[in-house]
Amino acid sequence: MTWLLLAVLIGQDVPQPVPVPAVSETLAVQVMLDRAGFSPGEIDGTPGRNLQRALAAFQRAHGLAPSGAIDEGTLTALINRSRGRPPVVSYEIAPEDLAGPFVGVPTDLMEQAKLESLAYASPLEALAEKFHVNPRVLEELNPGATFDRAGERVVVPDVAAIDPLAPMPGSSPDATIVVSRADSALTVQDANGAVLFHAPVTTGSRHDPLPIGRWKVTGVQRMPPFHYNPVLFWDADPSHSKARIAPGPNNPVGTMWIDLTKPHYGIHGTPEPSRIGHLQSHGCVRLTNWDANRVAQWARPGMEVIFK
Repeated sequence: MTWLLLAVLIGQDVPQPVPVPAVSETLAVQVMLDRAGFSPGEIDGTPGRNLQRALAAFQRAHGLAPSGAIDEGTLTALINRSRGRPPVVSYEIAPEDLAGPFVGVPTDLMEQAKLESLAYASPLEALAEKFHVNPRVLEELNPGATFDRAGERVVVPDVAAIDPLAPMPGSSPDATIVVSRADSALTVQDANGAVLFHAPVTTGSRHDPLPIGRWKVTGVQRMPPFHYNPVLFWDADPSHSKARIAPGPNNPVGTMWIDLTKPHYGIHGTPEPSRIGHLQSHGCVRLTNWDANRVAQWARPGMEVIFK
C-alpha cells in the first residue's frame, strides 16, 4: 500500500510541493513511528523485530491490541498524528552536508586510536544518519544521485516533521528510563508508567549480561571519546593495550554517552545503526546515535534507570 492509499484512508490530499516517489507501506509506517516517538531504529523499509516492537509499543500507548502488526486501526492512528505529512520530502544538499572531514575508519581498535576523528566515511553516510535511514534506502529513493554536490535535490524520510502529540524531551522531570532485556527496548516513562519515548536497543550477551537492577544517571557527554581497556572485553585481541579513541559518529560509543552509577556501564550510541536490536553488546545499552541523542534530552543526573 503506497502513501497515496494511506492518505485516502482519512480523506486527505497528499501534499506535493515537489515530486516525490510513492513509498512502501512499511517505510511510511517506520517514518510515522519515528516522528511519534516510537522509534523503529534505522528506517530500512523492511519488516522486522524492531518495527514489530515499535508498533506494539505504539498500539499499547493508544489503547489498541498490541499485535505488532500493521492494521487499519494502527494506520489510522498514525496518519491522524501525521496530519497529512507525507513520509518523504525533497531535500537540497547543503554545503555543510559535504564539509566533512570524511574518514575511512578501520575495524581494528588500535588502528582507530591513531585517528584524529572518527568521522563519517562519506556524505552519503552522514545524510543517512541525519534522516535516520539506511544508506541503501537513500540510494533506492534517488537513483542516479551522487550525494556529493551542494544544491543537488534528493528525497529523504521526513523525520523532522513535528508531531504535536509527541511529548517534548525533558518535559517530565520525574521520568524513568527502563531497559528491557526480553524486549530489546528502552522506554522513557513518566511517573504513571506512560511511555514518553520508545526505541530498540542492543543489550548484553552471555559473556557480558545486562546488569539487572536499579541505577541512576550521573551525567551526559556528547561526542565522547572512547577509553578502550581490553581487560574489560572478553573477546579483546591479546596484543591490544589501553587506548583513547577520538570522538565522532563512528566512535565505538557513537555520539552520546549517558553515564550510570554502575561502573563501566552506560547508555550510548553506535557506529552501526543497522545492528541495533539484532547484535549483542558488551553489557552496555546501545542505540542508534539519533535515538541516544533523544534519550539524552530526557536524562538528568539522579534520574532512575531500571535494567530488567
